[in-house]
Amino acid sequence: MKVAVVGTGYVGLVTGLVLADLGNEVTCVDKDTKKVESIRAGIAPIFEPGIEEMLKRTLKNGNFNITDSIADAVKKSEIVFIAVGTPPATDGTPDLTAVRAVAKDIGKAIDKPTIVINKSTVPVGSGDMVEQIIKDQGVASDLFDVVSNPEFLREGSAISDTLNPDRIVIGTRRPEAAEKLKELYAPLQSEFIVTDLNSAELIKYGGNSFLALKISFINAMSRVCELCNANIGDVARGIGADQRIGPQFLYAGLGWGGSCFPKDVQGMVATAQGLDYDFGLLKEVIKINEDQTNHFLDRIEHRIGGFEGKTVGLLGLAFKPNTDDIRDAKALVIIDRILKAGGRVQAYDPVASHLVEDHFPAAIYVNSAYDVSKGADVVILVTEWNEFRQIDLARLAGTAKEAILFDGRRVYAPEKARAAGWEYHTIGIAS
Repeated sequence: MKVAVVGTGYVGLVTGLVLADLGNEVTCVDKDTKKVESIRAGIAPIFEPGIEEMLKRTLKNGNFNITDSIADAVKKSEIVFIAVGTPPATDGTPDLTAVRAVAKDIGKAIDKPTIVINKSTVPVGSGDMVEQIIKDQGVASDLFDVVSNPEFLREGSAISDTLNPDRIVIGTRRPEAAEKLKELYAPLQSEFIVTDLNSAELIKYGGNSFLALKISFINAMSRVCELCNANIGDVARGIGADQRIGPQFLYAGLGWGGSCFPKDVQGMVATAQGLDYDFGLLKEVIKINEDQTNHFLDRIEHRIGGFEGKTVGLLGLAFKPNTDDIRDAKALVIIDRILKAGGRVQAYDPVASHLVEDHFPAAIYVNSAYDVSKGADVVILVTEWNEFRQIDLARLAGTAKEAILFDGRRVYAPEKARAAGWEYHTIGIAS
């Protein structure tokens, strides 16, 4: 099929490349001409395992190309994905400015039957909005369909998730549009959930909000464990063994971040508010998440007698491993608090250091994990990169001023860390 994808962020670029790799003729669109030139040269603008190999492969075989012209892409495509950003506005509602602008440009270019797909995460009613914008450009209603087809990929495993989806959700008014999408996605051999536009839009918000709830719940339980000398690892394992609950997302840590959970939970709260429902449960989920990192920092500050004049080493900066995304990364909260308290930060991340440096140039960014501990009063594990899991803890402890380790992701076995010379602290276990 001939497909256009407007937007080359995580969702847009991965969607376009996977569809091209499956044999479709895909044209991605981005208004940033420098980004277009970089992608055309085979250089991916994001760090994601496997993405550059797929980009080079599909450019070489001609299934993938990129342009800065929405009109050109739309005119030669039968299916057009909208995959632009919907960042939260100041009131928590998604900012749909980019979606509106793209819908308008698509409407101006449609000259044949076209399916327009909202791939961006958008609130209830956005499909109706896009449809009206396209009609306002003079396009007859029988010449196009608007479909909601939310994504469920995770950064760090985006290509695998796109190729192996749990389900494919299609929200549409007309069965013909759903059948066309089923044909496009047929090679993925996934379950299809075909529903109306509003339900499809709520599925994405509801799914991410529920996962965020599970994380905040287990983090709240970790606070209880610290107070009563229980072990959150054992508690979570016992809870997750119940088949009605499951173990996924029951991992206590510094809290959720990234581009999806913060935006989608806020978006769900705002959507409910717009319908005159106060979603108090999700408001508490957000509060628990915000408190979790600060509680961890309170424990560190208490142990070392404040951050002023102290050197703090950070292992990891990205919000999760296998990505360079620092949106709502806990490292940003940690660095900000330490620097404001008069402390010194030296940090290492395999791919994200240069991005954090733009926010906090006063911190020191070192070239290896072992450099993080040199002269440090405390070391904090922030992101659970695999290279940190396999690190020589004794070597790391050997250069620290004070061998105090706070494990924010529960990566290390306490007995192993202590045997390597560390005073070890983590989440969900009393110090």
